[in-house]
Amino acid sequence: MNDIDPVDFRELTDALKYCVLLHDARTFEILWANRAACRLLGWTVDELKPLKAPDMSKNARQYSRELGHRWLRHAVEHGISATEWCYRAKGGEETLTEAIAIRVELAARTVVMVQFRDIAEEKAVRRDLFRTENRLRAFLSGLAEGIVVLDEEHRVLFASESAGRLLGEGLQGADFAAYCCDGSVPEREGRYRFAAPGREPRWYAATCQHIEIESDLRGRMVLFYNITDRVRAEEQHRRDTQHLDHLARYNAMGDMAMAIAHEVSQPLAAAYNFVEGARGRLGQAAGDESVAWGLDNAVRQIERARSILRSLRGYVGRLEQSAQLTDLNTIVRDCAYFIELRAQEHDVDVDLDLTTEPLPVLCENVLIGQVVMNLAFNAVDEMARCPRPERRVEVVTRRGADGGAELAVRDRGPGPPPDERVFDGVFTSKANGSGIGLALSHRIVTRHGGHLDVHANEPRGAVFRFTLPTARHPKDPERTELP
Repeated sequence: MNDIDPVDFRELTDALKYCVLLHDARTFEILWANRAACRLLGWTVDELKPLKAPDMSKNARQYSRELGHRWLRHAVEHGISATEWCYRAKGGEETLTEAIAIRVELAARTVVMVQFRDIAEEKAVRRDLFRTENRLRAFLSGLAEGIVVLDEEHRVLFASESAGRLLGEGLQGADFAAYCCDGSVPEREGRYRFAAPGREPRWYAATCQHIEIESDLRGRMVLFYNITDRVRAEEQHRRDTQHLDHLARYNAMGDMAMAIAHEVSQPLAAAYNFVEGARGRLGQAAGDESVAWGLDNAVRQIERARSILRSLRGYVGRLEQSAQLTDLNTIVRDCAYFIELRAQEHDVDVDLDLTTEPLPVLCENVLIGQVVMNLAFNAVDEMARCPRPERRVEVVTRRGADGGAELAVRDRGPGPPPDERVFDGVFTSKANGSGIGLALSHRIVTRHGGHLDVHANEPRGAVFRFTLPTARHPKDPERTELP
C-alpha cells in the first residue's frame, strides 16, 4: 500500500469527530488543531497557537494553567494521561470534555496529542441516571413490600433491601422455595407463610409476574408484604364468631334446662306424695316388709332426682349474673357434683384437694365454673381409655407463686398434646364433650385477666392449670379475704 499523501492525511484528520490539539512536549505551546477543535473553540489554528491555558479554559481552580501543565507533563513522562477538562470557546461558551493526552514521537520533535470530545450531555445523562438510581434505591429501601426475582430453579437473582428486612439477609442466590412453610393458602388466593432461618413463620400476600430487562435480568418477580396481623385478626374474628355462637347455644341450653327442671319437678313432687301416702297406709296395717323396703328406696331415688334438679336449677339460675367477688374453692365445689357424674359414668376416681384458705376472685361464676368442668371432663374422658387402676383425676386449688388463685387438673394419661396450638380449636372432638373447647376456656380465663397453660405431669399425664388474679375487698383494698 502506498503512503498517504499529506493532503489526504489532512483531509482525514479534518474529518475526525474528535477534537485534536498538538502541543509541544517541552513548552506545551499549541502547534496545530484539527477542524473539529477549531469549530468547537471558535478560533482558527493561527489564533489558537499563542493562547495559554487561562485563555481557553473555564475560570476555575481545577482548570488552572498549573494543573494543565501537570496533566500534559504526566502524558510526556508516562505516555498517556486522561482527565476531564472544561474548555472555553472564543465566544465564552464553556464545554466540559473528556480529554486524553498521548505522547507522540515525531521525526522533528516530540509532541503531545490531546484528543477531546464534548461530554456535557453525557454527564447530564449520567447525573440523571445517578439521581434516578438513588431515588429508586431510596424508594425500594423504604418499601413495606419485599421484591425478589427468581430463576427457573427458584433461586433468588435479585432481592430488595425490604425483602432482606422481611426474610433476613442472605437471600441472594438462596432457594426461595425453602422459605415457604406448610399451611400456605393455595396460589389463587396469594397468601403464603414464609419463615426466615431462626425466625417465626409469618403470613404474606404475594403477587408474581414475569419480567425480562434486556439480557440483564430475566425471571419471575415476586412482590410480597406482611399480612400476619391481618390473618391473625381474621382468625380471631372467626373464633369470636364461633365463641358467640357457642355462648348463644349455651344460653339456650340454660333456658331449656330451666324449663325441664320446672316441668319435671311437679311430677316428681306428685310421685313423692303418692309414695309417702302408700307408706303411711302400709304402716297402719300389717304388710309385706319387701313392699316397705321398695317404697323406702323409691323415696330415696325421688329425693335424689329432686336434689339433682335443685342443683341444676341453682347452677342455671346464675347464668345471667355479672362478675362478682367469690371464692374459687366455692366455684369448684359447685362443679364437683357434675364432675362426679361424669367420673362415675367412666368409673374414674376424682380427688378434690382444695386449699383451706379462701381464694377470692372477681369473676363470672358460671363461666369460670364451665372452664373448671371442661378441664375436668377432658381429664375424665382421657382417663376412661386407661386401665382401671390408673383412672384417677386430681382437681387442686392453691395460691400461686405470684399470689393469684390457681386451679390445676391432673391426669395420668399419655401426656399433653404435641400440637403447640392446643388452644386454637373451638370445640371438643368427643361426642359427649361440653362443646366449650379449650380455646373458649382459654379466652374466658384471659378475659378475666388470668392465664391458662398445659404441661406434662410427672411421672405421666398432663396438667392443665389456670391462674386468676386475686381480688381485693370492695371496701378495703388492703384486704383480700371475702366480705
